[in-house]
Amino acid sequence: MIDTILFDLDGTLLQFKQSEFMDIYISELKKVFIKLGLDAGLSIEGLWAGTKAMVLNDGAKLNTERFWEKFAGYMGLTVERLNDIEKACDRFYSDRFNIVKSVLKPGDIPKRLVHAMAAKGYVVVLATNPMFPECAVESRLGWVRLGIRDFRLVTHYANSTFCKPSPGYYREILTKINKKPEQCVMIGNSPTEDMCAGALGMETFLVTDYLENEPGEDISAFRCGTLAGLEAYLNSLPGIIQ
Repeated sequence: MIDTILFDLDGTLLQFKQSEFMDIYISELKKVFIKLGLDAGLSIEGLWAGTKAMVLNDGAKLNTERFWEKFAGYMGLTVERLNDIEKACDRFYSDRFNIVKSVLKPGDIPKRLVHAMAAKGYVVVLATNPMFPECAVESRLGWVRLGIRDFRLVTHYANSTFCKPSPGYYREILTKINKKPEQCVMIGNSPTEDMCAGALGMETFLVTDYLENEPGEDISAFRCGTLAGLEAYLNSLPGIIQ
């Protein structure tokens, strides 16, 4: 019996085009690096190198360690210099990062969905790809008037040792919340990164408003629909007796 709902964030609860999000995000992040006296272009290269290191993480270290170790090595940074940069980035994610909200399609469904499922007794998890610090996830949740406390678990780069689409990412969540795959439904907008949870035995729902399917994967086998369609599906699920 399903008693746990896993929500992706970007493109799912946060409705926007990933390309538009990335354009503004990278533009604003470059300003942080420039203010720190770093070469902006090289810093963004280091960002992507660190991101790749997280994607390839094998569970031996936290994603935050993988990212900053790779970034520091790419940039040739001392530990002290790296600490200053990390703190500056955290300040950015808690403040200036919120300008990226301008790409967001406004709506009340995300908040309504999360609160409704919690009220029905479901365990609610934010299964966002853990490549950002917690403060960045918290800022993005705020764009749809949600917060960290609305979820049993929120994945971020300081509490995760895998990334999507690794099965290890989903297994790590299951271990933390003490659930079996068949108790869960994974909701996301990517057949590659989110629907792969189905291979573990989870139910899935593909949100199509801002579908991310660059490889052109066949999605006909997935339960899918718009965010409004997702709301109808979740409302059809029975309440959980506590």
